[in-house]
Amino acid sequence: MDFKFTAEEESFRREVKGWLKEAIPPRWRELPTGFWQETEESWKISRQFQKNLGLKGWLAPAYPVELGGAGLSHIKRLILAEELTYHDAPVSIETEITVNWVGMALQHFGSEQQKQDFIPRIAKGDIIFCLGYSEPNAGSDLASLQTRAVEQGDNYVINGQKIWCSYAHYADYCWLGAVTDPDAGKHRNMSMFVVDMKNPGITIRPLINVIGCHSFNEVFFDDVRTPKDSLVGVKNNGWFQLAMALDFERSGVQTAAANKLLLDHMVNYAKANKRGGKLLSKDPILRNMIAEMAIEIEVARMLCYRIAWIYSKGGHSNYESSQAMIFGSELLRRISDAGMRVLGQYGQLAYGSQRAVERAAMCRSYLASLSIGVGGGTNEIQRNIIAMRGLGLPRKEQVRVIFLIPGGYYHGFSF
Repeated sequence: MDFKFTAEEESFRREVKGWLKEAIPPRWRELPTGFWQETEESWKISRQFQKNLGLKGWLAPAYPVELGGAGLSHIKRLILAEELTYHDAPVSIETEITVNWVGMALQHFGSEQQKQDFIPRIAKGDIIFCLGYSEPNAGSDLASLQTRAVEQGDNYVINGQKIWCSYAHYADYCWLGAVTDPDAGKHRNMSMFVVDMKNPGITIRPLINVIGCHSFNEVFFDDVRTPKDSLVGVKNNGWFQLAMALDFERSGVQTAAANKLLLDHMVNYAKANKRGGKLLSKDPILRNMIAEMAIEIEVARMLCYRIAWIYSKGGHSNYESSQAMIFGSELLRRISDAGMRVLGQYGQLAYGSQRAVERAAMCRSYLASLSIGVGGGTNEIQRNIIAMRGLGLPRKEQVRVIFLIPGGYYHGFSF
């Protein structure tokens, strides 16, 4: 199999790299950036950058031209995502939520009116969405959600609570799952809605994350009225729509590039710093560990490439997305942990400390990685998906699997 990109695709990669050199504001290079780390200042910079991407058609590159995208192939979308991530461009996880999760789902399930109303604005960077999935008693088992949407005249009236809503305090709309038929069984009782976050009755409370930033929120819906045409697709078919949107979420093709950027920070530090009078890069144990992770990054990259290839052939990734999510998230944790050990006490220095390395990127990644592998469905859930949908294993048989992962740790899971 030939894994090479075509000459046209390589030319596109060079174009992206050249544009990024001029497009990324210098101030961005001075701020702490990464997962769940937005500040008011960095948010403003990233929002303007996303609008600039929208003007080029690169914010939603694979969207059809008639809906505001560039009509690029999914392989070029992969290339663009890799370069944006590796060069630490001002594109937050919010872009993934709005463009690649909600926008893609609306293209599949939205009415023609919804497509025309929302998708071009998404592609331009004019509006953003938050997700209304998890609840205090419905996390991995999303089918247990309790938020209700009851028909009243020309509206649905929504009551309930959502939690861990990323960027709800900035969002224009919420992609919301709610029960519309409480008498039906699980997976057949819910619907999806696009809810205007300016509607009366919506209360947003901040949840401060482990890095000390406000990215998550609790959102309360008290008699919130939303028009009937905010229902997406077929009533009570929301589980299928939500599940497909989660597949889009789990298929993040940029994860390998994020891991490579972090590993490169570690390599550069090892080349430039000594311990016990010897360069860290000369330590055979460290060299072996870095080489192992470099190989794993290439594995993660191939898993991401497979997903892009599936979409390029008109397919939809399912268990393949779960494979990429598990491997990429657990690799990020291993790289972050290894980086903290390589940096030693310097790795504990926070952003703003005089001797912090690379804006304390490793420390912040180490803390942020705690939530990677939880959001979008825990890795335990992903293993169940791979077992059932990928391997065709039965749902009820319980098998315990123990295997050795790099670092000498034993890990187990059930399906």
